[in-house]
Amino acid sequence: MTLSPEEWTAVMLSLRVAVVATLVSLPFGIAIAYALARGRFWGHGLLNGLVLMPLILPPVVTGYLLLILFGRRGPIGAFLADTFGIVFSFRWTGAALACGVMGFPLMVRAVRLSIEAVDTRLEEAAGTLGASRLWVFLTVTLPLIIPGIIAGMILCFAKAMGEFGATITFVSNIPGETQTLPSAIYTFTQVPGGDLGALRLTIVSVVIAMAALVASEVMARSANRRLDIA
Repeated sequence: MTLSPEEWTAVMLSLRVAVVATLVSLPFGIAIAYALARGRFWGHGLLNGLVLMPLILPPVVTGYLLLILFGRRGPIGAFLADTFGIVFSFRWTGAALACGVMGFPLMVRAVRLSIEAVDTRLEEAAGTLGASRLWVFLTVTLPLIIPGIIAGMILCFAKAMGEFGATITFVSNIPGETQTLPSAIYTFTQVPGGDLGALRLTIVSVVIAMAALVASEVMARSANRRLDIA
């Protein structure tokens, strides 16, 4: 069950991609979840549909759309490459982008449900005392939705760890650069005698997923205990 250097590279790359995808998605996820939970504006349904779209579309379609938009010749990708030197296509950063897009709806959904569960009278009471909407969110809403944020982060992380279709379409399957755990497992299944390597990486994937779930449960319980004490 000893992993080869190439397999370790795939494992570490997957962890890096999943962590970056989750952390970068977090502030945007909280902001959009709050807008969907509390906002009343034109285009509310459209925004909600766009957020959930990656869950409905085939992952390959999402990856192809990312390639069109963020590829070197795409409108966004060309601008970022020429202006800031940021390249996504066929880079690990592109894998993080694809994983973040695929996990984003799960994060937003979890955070939105937590915000909707908060009693609006608490927020209104803080507002009557002169607190701004931002300060009300930071001091009242945010502490109450920490368990939902943790759940959303774990869901996004887990989705990023297991994402395959969008990633391989957008950034291909380049060993050491874009070959994540799912891509490496797929590669092993396509070559003679690769069953053992696929099994090793499958076991690693299961262990990481279980560790993430246990960590989520521990952090959520800790956050709930602190809220009860407060």
